[in-house]
Amino acid sequence: MSNLIASVQFAPDKAEVAKNLDRLAKIVRDASEAGAELIVTPETSVTGYYLEGGVLESALTAEALTQELGKRFAGHARPFDVLVGYYESHREDVFNSASYFEWSGTELRCIHTYRKFFLPTYGVFDEERFIARGHELGVFETRFGRVGVLICEDIWHSILPTLAAMAGATILLVPSASPARGFSGPNPGNWERYRRLLIATAEEHSVFCVNSMLCGFEGGKGFVGGGMVVGPNGDVLGQSPIGEEHVLLTEIHFDDVSVSRAGSPLLSDLRSAWSDVVRLASDLR
Repeated sequence: MSNLIASVQFAPDKAEVAKNLDRLAKIVRDASEAGAELIVTPETSVTGYYLEGGVLESALTAEALTQELGKRFAGHARPFDVLVGYYESHREDVFNSASYFEWSGTELRCIHTYRKFFLPTYGVFDEERFIARGHELGVFETRFGRVGVLICEDIWHSILPTLAAMAGATILLVPSASPARGFSGPNPGNWERYRRLLIATAEEHSVFCVNSMLCGFEGGKGFVGGGMVVGPNGDVLGQSPIGEEHVLLTEIHFDDVSVSRAGSPLLSDLRSAWSDVVRLASDLR
């Protein structure tokens, strides 16, 4: 059995929450009409990335986002799941979050909210000055099985994909907002790094990786785009163009995960050694 996945490449209008939600809702509905059952939007797609000190004014609670999206999906009869990246207001803090929703055809339900774990604060990034860091692993049950979420820099640290795979994830959703940098080759250097990371992660753990990239310009910085879907053998199943809005539709077969793990039992090897891995990690404290 196959499922159609949509990776949305989107250029939001900075801090224009209602306008971005209108546009995202239409893109999601159109992707669903095209047959997509799981739709992934980029990191901070509701607001844009570089809000810095203005982040609080544009942050939404998960409940408010559920309500706003639910109104915009009303009348759409086809069920779908969608991951939406945004700045989340939660208790006394603001987080760089992604909420996973299930639309039944009549009702929108928030299944899980993941808060970005690794906050880059170097070079062109200044996240930890303005937002709080999440502390939980983003793995949860869906109608497609166990899904893991990693936001942008989270996948640059191999420990989180490893923990997600150990927690049972068979598909990793990776919403990102990555300013283009490194122009010595035919493609931006950060995009080349993403390609290597996604392929290596998928291949090592026999998981699908679905990467959805922000594009457009904010404050003179251009987001790279080029999101992709990678299969559990490390094969690139589909790729969006660099630097422009796009909806990438990719057919995947979840049965490929078990086939890949039978042929390359690296995750099984890790599970058998896991108690020693935990012991070694504990010794590092």
